Amino acid sequence: MGFTWYSGPSSNFPPQSQWKSFEDIFNANKSAMAATGNTGEDIGRIWNAVNAAAKIGVEERVIFAIIMQESTGNVGVGTTTNADGHSTAGLMQCDGSPGFPGQHGLSQDQISSMVTAGTNHFKQNLKDFGDADTADTIYKALREYNSGSVNPNDLSDGRGATASYVSDIANRLLGRTN
Repeated sequence: MGFTWYSGPSSNFPPQSQWKSFEDIFNANKSAMAATGNTGEDIGRIWNAVNAAAKIGVEERVIFAIIMQESTGNVGVGTTTNADGHSTAGLMQCDGSPGFPGQHGLSQDQISSMVTAGTNHFKQNLKDFGDADTADTIYKALREYNSGSVNPNDLSDGRGATASYVSDIANRLLGRTN
């Protein structure tokens, strides 16, 4: 199923009541994760890592949607460099995250370290907008996670980053795949 384009303020994006469950979103993306070269164990360890990282105070489905947006769930995703010149690595392509470029068959500790780093980073973004478990807070935090700043009147204003980022993740939360 294709993606729908969302833009404008958070009220123009799908409400949480329309988001699919973590299990549904995860299962819809298993084949995409396998296509990256991940082993079955890697995929199971992503599930475990997301469940553990959610204890930080971020919904499982949001963590996983970020993973799919940033790396297609590829545990061996390459490391990139952000606009500030910092390396962004791991499943959530996060500044300060460990990465294992080109590697698969990783341990639970290796996979969990990437998910925990990204979730801690996103949790700070949530705190910047009140740390509420609401679509409004989550969508604004997603914009900040990707671009470092937020135009609350247009969450598709990437300010030099990926304009479709929040829209793409909204689609992933609805259970859509690309």
